[in-house]
Amino acid sequence: MPGGPGSDEPSAGGTRAGRTAAGSGTVLGGGTAPGGGAGGKPAGSDELGAVLAQAAVSAVEAVGGYAGGVYLRSGTPGLLRLAVLSGLPGPLFRPWWRMHVNRPFPIAQAYRSGRTVALADAEDAMRRFPQLMAGLPFPFGSLYTPVTHGSDRFGVLVVLRPATAGRRVGAADLDRMADIAQHLAGRLAHLAAREFPVTWDREPDCVQLPATGTPPVRVGHLEWDLDSGAVTGDEELRTILLGAGPGGPPEGGFLRTAEELMALLAPEDAYGLRVLALQAAESGQPVPRRIWVRGPDGRPCLLELTAHGRRRLSGSLVDPGNGPAAAAADRLPRGMVSADRLGRVTFASRTAGALLGRPREELVGSSLYEALPWLGHPAHEEHFRAALLSDDPVHFLAHVPTGSRLSVSLHPGHDGLTIVLAAEERPVLTPGPVTAPGGGPAAGLGPLADQASVLYRPVALAIALTEAVTIRQVSAVVTEELLPAFGGRQLAIYLLDERNLRLAWETGFPQGFLDRFDGVPLDARLPGVETLTSGRPIFFESMQHLADAYPGIPLDAHVGARAFLPLIASGRPIGSCILGFDQPRGFSPEERTVLTALAGLIAQALQRAQRYDSEAALARGLQDALLPHRLPRLRGVETVGRYLPGTQGMEVGGDWYDVIDTGRAIALVIGDVQGHGVSAAATMGQLRSAVRAFALSGHDPEEVMSGTNSLLTDLDPGQFASCCYVDLDPATGVVRAVRAGHPQPLLRHPDGRTEVLDLAGGLVLGIDPDAPFPVTEFRLPPRAVLALFTDGLVERPGTDIDLGIERLRGALAAVGRASLADAADRLIHEATAATDRPDDIALLLAARPEPGAAPRAQ
Repeated sequence: MPGGPGSDEPSAGGTRAGRTAAGSGTVLGGGTAPGGGAGGKPAGSDELGAVLAQAAVSAVEAVGGYAGGVYLRSGTPGLLRLAVLSGLPGPLFRPWWRMHVNRPFPIAQAYRSGRTVALADAEDAMRRFPQLMAGLPFPFGSLYTPVTHGSDRFGVLVVLRPATAGRRVGAADLDRMADIAQHLAGRLAHLAAREFPVTWDREPDCVQLPATGTPPVRVGHLEWDLDSGAVTGDEELRTILLGAGPGGPPEGGFLRTAEELMALLAPEDAYGLRVLALQAAESGQPVPRRIWVRGPDGRPCLLELTAHGRRRLSGSLVDPGNGPAAAAADRLPRGMVSADRLGRVTFASRTAGALLGRPREELVGSSLYEALPWLGHPAHEEHFRAALLSDDPVHFLAHVPTGSRLSVSLHPGHDGLTIVLAAEERPVLTPGPVTAPGGGPAAGLGPLADQASVLYRPVALAIALTEAVTIRQVSAVVTEELLPAFGGRQLAIYLLDERNLRLAWETGFPQGFLDRFDGVPLDARLPGVETLTSGRPIFFESMQHLADAYPGIPLDAHVGARAFLPLIASGRPIGSCILGFDQPRGFSPEERTVLTALAGLIAQALQRAQRYDSEAALARGLQDALLPHRLPRLRGVETVGRYLPGTQGMEVGGDWYDVIDTGRAIALVIGDVQGHGVSAAATMGQLRSAVRAFALSGHDPEEVMSGTNSLLTDLDPGQFASCCYVDLDPATGVVRAVRAGHPQPLLRHPDGRTEVLDLAGGLVLGIDPDAPFPVTEFRLPPRAVLALFTDGLVERPGTDIDLGIERLRGALAAVGRASLADAADRLIHEATAATDRPDDIALLLAARPEPGAAPRAQ
């Protein structure tokens, strides 16, 4: 699915036998009790998967698509996962199983904005989402509709369909998508209300789409009661599903429940059948609906369901056999293979079996990509993605393990792919053998037709790297873009620090394994060092080759290949990059060239990130110098301050807080200068000094704020600021507060009741030199807590600030009798965990302890 590369999880194993089908939810007569679960899945995951599958299939049918799915929020904040995929093989689209909500892809934008994203064709997609088309450069249209219920965002509903060049997506299709997404959101909200976790943290469930335009032939028959879940079938149905041995089909106990029927099917067929049953039942109309499922020997069988009212279905199942069409295909000089859209082989001619070196009995019923592992080459996978997404024929040349080449043509349709194969008779010119250090031939990408399919990889990586500004962001982009592109599982990035290589990033390696290589000098005989000092990439087809070339080098448990790439930018050594693969493999000249070029892009991005990080460190140092390092210890008042700089950019922010002993009272100050940068920090420093000067001169709160406002207006720095000034008498608890466009403070009473104060307010500072600043008076009792904060603590992109303030109020009410320092840490905990804060955060808490308590400040 068009999302964002970033998943490197292994595909699910197992066979059809013994696997529990996904369609055992309550609608089919079974049920999963809350808190239960089967097969290692979370409680309710079967019911959740069925709800998602039905929505995906319905959306595909509603807008004339050929594939679809649902991305659902996961247990990882900010990460969506592909939960259901219909009409496409899951393993072929593994790089798009994960999607971070801050990435420049249509799925992320639909989730963030809460609005449908409609892309008519490739030109439209390239103009709006170039990174999407860099990863999937095929002509297709797509729709992305957020699945939301009130303020709760569950995920995104996606449909892929043929491109409509020159025409915008019609309003009717947008309305249909919105209706299905709204209905899905309501069902997910209902699940959530029943305490089912509406999240997804595993591989996507693949769903077969209902067949279209297929003539029904009735052979076996079944009756299905949706209320009880009872299923009965005749002898012919038993023969088809269980097979006919020497003594005929097994006797007794055949089908009794829907669960038993589902257990006889592959999980993807079970999901598809469940969706078909739900659609037929909900329609209540006697209109047959059909789906192809696999028979016991892997051959396709057509299942047809008809509704009789809303709670009873009847069906028929036919095994079409090979028939005259198969005999006709066997007579052709070219091989022919038919596969459904999930990649399962439904037919193979005798010639195809001969060309592929596999008996057709082994091909039929198997996964195309499992039966022919060489199709898993990135170049060949790209051709299959092109056919499945563009709905146009694709032609290419492929190398097979026998050493010959095949001319392959892919002809896609709604129900699957027809693959035409022919032996390539042209002479093949092959370069001399390519070896890695330690010997051994290197397998390649193949001819120029194959090479072209990977040329967009540098483009995709380059686009993504332009958005990464820190070393961590660059490393994350390399993990999400580079590893899936070449089938890698491990990545390590070392950066040059004087005369040593320091480990900056790792993923996929055993925990602690790389620690021994952290800080190695440049004279160490290690491939990661020598690739940098020599400037040449080093490739090993297996770990044995690596061990032969570097005797005694520590090795992890993996047996796969390794690629060591020098990171050099503008002639300056930056570090080295290590790619690891689970299985031994070769590296063709084309792959080596592409990887070396990508290493150069990575090095340039890391060089920019190093400069960025250095400048950011200097900026943060300046910012730290302008803020109070320690609050004063005051009798009768306890204060705690916290400050968190923003993480989206290196520019200095203008948030500040201060505590001032004026001699007659304690002044609590918090403020926020508009904008970022050195000028904002300078203005912040001037305002802090001005407030302190006016306060220490004995002015009352209104005069302090008016004088500071006049000073900022006279300076005219082109900036304005918000501020809240609180004058607290420690002995009586009397508070006189003034506010200039700043968020209202919070007050937690001794009994735990917490409220948002309603202080009278004036304009922000720096706008009107004569602006009035009214004073509000109230009392702060002992053990009450006053919280002053800047808007960075409560603002979230796309969320009303009032919701953020209410969330903060609830958090302050829940701190109980925790110390003031612990309370401050709890209030900023969520913000501390965020890696992408757009704004600075300042927090100042004050409390009057019980009489006789020692003064504290933190």
